[in-house]
Amino acid sequence: MFEPGVQGDEALCDHVAVTLAGLPGVRAVALGGSRAAGTHRPDSDWDFALYYRGDFDPDDLRAVGWPGEVCDLGSWGGGVFNSGAWLVVDGRSVDVHYRDLDDVERRLADAREGRFEIERLMFHLAGIPTYITVAELAVNRVLRGRLPQPRYPAELSRAAYDRWSTEASLTLSYAKNSHATRGHVTDCLGAIAVATCQTAHAVLAARREWVTNEKALVDRAGLREIDDIVAATGKGRLSEVIDEVSTVLTSALEQNQPVHD
Repeated sequence: MFEPGVQGDEALCDHVAVTLAGLPGVRAVALGGSRAAGTHRPDSDWDFALYYRGDFDPDDLRAVGWPGEVCDLGSWGGGVFNSGAWLVVDGRSVDVHYRDLDDVERRLADAREGRFEIERLMFHLAGIPTYITVAELAVNRVLRGRLPQPRYPAELSRAAYDRWSTEASLTLSYAKNSHATRGHVTDCLGAIAVATCQTAHAVLAARREWVTNEKALVDRAGLREIDDIVAATGKGRLSEVIDEVSTVLTSALEQNQPVHD
């Protein structure tokens, strides 16, 4: 058993990193999430990214014997988040994400040219941009092996800002014209939530701040005031609420514009 406290945390981190790095095909291991950012709480999970080249067999991770669920490659629907594992190591919750280095390097090349797509993923209201794995390279703490640590490309900043802000505007417009007039409260609130996250992505893209998840996305973009606006929503004022939300989101976009180098 590891000792509690900082020394115990470092011992756990080293133990997991050494174990993962020793699996066949693994080239690097990085610590991510709040633990890497230093914003974790005592009960926060441990997030590790396992970078492999070529083939990786999840059975090799299963053979380690840590309790939990080890998923097969592609079982999370494919795409950027191709799979991972939820484990318990020394009583701590440990998440492991599989990262194909060939795919990550392709995403990095795309990001430098301002190219990306948005994929659907559970628990992400606006979906995830395919540059999320590039963001991980930039903010994660490399524990074993070597990985690039890219800066936020100017081309990506402009392209991401344009796409996210456009989608936010269209999302609100559709909600107002197609749902508010019919008194569809649920549909309108859902659209407001999505548009707020889309705007937050645009704001952080303009600032060239990497995003790896939506947990603090709205707060980081300074858009938490949307909570107060939607709290007073009722069937009779859906259009008014959408207009108020639109004003706040538009202001945030105007105040956060991509910088042209």
